[in-house]
Amino acid sequence: MIKQTLLLAALATTASLGLADQASAQAARDQIRVVGSSTVYPFTTTVAERFSQTGGFKAPIVESTGTGGGMKLFCGGVGTQHPDFTNASRAITKAEFAQCAANGVKEIVEMKVGFDGIAVAMKKGGPKVNLKREQIWLALAAQVPVNGQLVANPYKTWKQIDSSLPDWKIEVMGPPPTSGTRDSFVELVMDHGCKAFPEIKAITDKKAQATACAKIREDGAFIEAGENDNLIVQRLASGSTGLLGVFGYSFLEENADKLQDVAVDGVEANFDTISSGKYPVSRPLFVYAKKAHVGVVPGMKEFITEYVSDRSMAAGGYLEKKGLVAMPKAELEKVRSQVLSLTNLAM
Repeated sequence: MIKQTLLLAALATTASLGLADQASAQAARDQIRVVGSSTVYPFTTTVAERFSQTGGFKAPIVESTGTGGGMKLFCGGVGTQHPDFTNASRAITKAEFAQCAANGVKEIVEMKVGFDGIAVAMKKGGPKVNLKREQIWLALAAQVPVNGQLVANPYKTWKQIDSSLPDWKIEVMGPPPTSGTRDSFVELVMDHGCKAFPEIKAITDKKAQATACAKIREDGAFIEAGENDNLIVQRLASGSTGLLGVFGYSFLEENADKLQDVAVDGVEANFDTISSGKYPVSRPLFVYAKKAHVGVVPGMKEFITEYVSDRSMAAGGYLEKKGLVAMPKAELEKVRSQVLSLTNLAM
């Protein structure tokens, strides 16, 4: 009887310690953690600063990990060791949604925050340049058509591609494969530009065709600059006139004193062309929230409320001043309603 009593006491102690450990783990973090896209990073950082000034909560920790890297961290599981939000410069994919579900992240709230364009930019003071998407593809694709055959890209200058273009060395700084900006650039520029060529249309295997369109050359003409778009800005501002950079429009807007736009298909990137959809390289931006963390990590719902407020996301709000292109009022109201009710994303 004594042994049984001692055993029960030991089990009770172990159980109470286990519950204490769980409670401790739940209370281990009193600060929101956000990961993800470098393009959305400055917007979320701004909201975090405003939130900490008015909400009575600590300022959220915001990390720039790239859209793909952020999704991996976000989908890693539920619990305070995992991020609460992830920024994304494209929508979550079906594969990422499935990975989230497999790891227990089954309730996700999608928050569309506005629009952005992918700018092609250069050092301020140079000649005005217009690039067609098929010209950009010819400059950056790993293989291009020459005499009816796909061969390793031989082009060294823009003038070799089209005699009307400057005689500049092809040198373009852009995002790595983990970046949502890279994904969008491939979809909106490379995939579109390649379809102008019969040699690509002749590839009947859809997977092989997609690879031929999307694969970027690796001989130094395209320079992967990491997830920090500010580094591209610095390099462009201090580099040669012919050096081009690819990044979110907000970085061009914030550095208009140093950089100038390169028109794509004859359209310059600005608020009007991006919001109207006229600029061919524009896309929506997102933030994803982990619903299971609401009520566990302090301030999550309040942070979401601040993000979708008129003073933040509406036309004339502080995010527009940072370079975000605001949604039309009716669309913003629909997004706000879904987000504040914590509506689960369905794929």
